[in-house]
Amino acid sequence: MNELLKALANLPPVEKKIHTVTIQGKTIEVSLGKKLEIMKATNGEDAFMLDGDKIILKPVEKKTKRRLPILKKDKTGGHFHNGDPFWLETIAEEGYIWQTESE
Repeated sequence: MNELLKALANLPPVEKKIHTVTIQGKTIEVSLGKKLEIMKATNGEDAFMLDGDKIILKPVEKKTKRRLPILKKDKTGGHFHNGDPFWLETIAEEGYIWQTESE
């Protein structure tokens, strides 16, 4: 038993692991918790940026408005069954068409 204690006392000290992330081309040493947070982000390190010495999330860009088609009356267009715009009966004069507005 005495030999076991001597062997444990003579063990070299355990080196702590250094956790680093690369943001905007700079390698930064961070805590394990911060590294895990960055790894779990949707785009990883690309979702973060540097603000001085702080690591912050990049602002989310707002999506542009989608242009959806609108039902409009036209010279030649569809005639619908019971007024249902998704159930086309015939295509004839003075009907309706789906049209996306241009800018």
